[in-house]
Amino acid sequence: MDHSSSPPKPKPITTTKTAVATTSPPLLRRLISVDSKLSLHLHTLAKPLLSPSLLLLLELSADFRLFFPLSLSLLLAPATAADRLRPFLVPFLLGLLLDLALVGLLKILVRRSRPHYNPNNMSVAVSVDHFSFPSGHSSRVFFVAASFFYSSDLDFFSLATAVWAWAAATALSRVLLGRHFVVDVLAGACLGVLEALFAFRFLRFEKFLF
Repeated sequence: MDHSSSPPKPKPITTTKTAVATTSPPLLRRLISVDSKLSLHLHTLAKPLLSPSLLLLLELSADFRLFFPLSLSLLLAPATAADRLRPFLVPFLLGLLLDLALVGLLKILVRRSRPHYNPNNMSVAVSVDHFSFPSGHSSRVFFVAASFFYSSDLDFFSLATAVWAWAAATALSRVLLGRHFVVDVLAGACLGVLEALFAFRFLRFEKFLF
């Protein structure tokens, strides 16, 4: 009798992506699939029609490294006509920091990779910028637009339409440029509006600072 046994078959290697794909609820997998296809379709459709320079300009206009130093310099400037901005700038700056923290935390927790067609021309400052969900640019621009809406200190009504249009164009550009998926942008926009509501209702400390 032949007592020899065949060697055991190697177990299949399970990667993180495979594990996530098999353990995610079917509805979530369906949503991710539709989101990915729609985002790629919009990116492909816009690529021959829109100048990459325009999309990159919108990206730069919403950079945290532009908004925060500029706002902080106005807040710390000597007594000038900018004093009228101080009641607005305190919750605005705190909201920007809150946005930076929440977006970074969510990116680390969700760890969704950016689209594979994302052009390799990003100015990556920290490792979480390699992740896609939610869109930090979208949350920031909608935070700015909603801040103008929620603030009762200054009359920004004349700028409201232009700011909301800029926010929408910048958020859309994230998908068209290939930086993000559609759901990333929608989640970022909702987050930014909620952050502005919180900042201008609960983070008003200027009376204790000035």
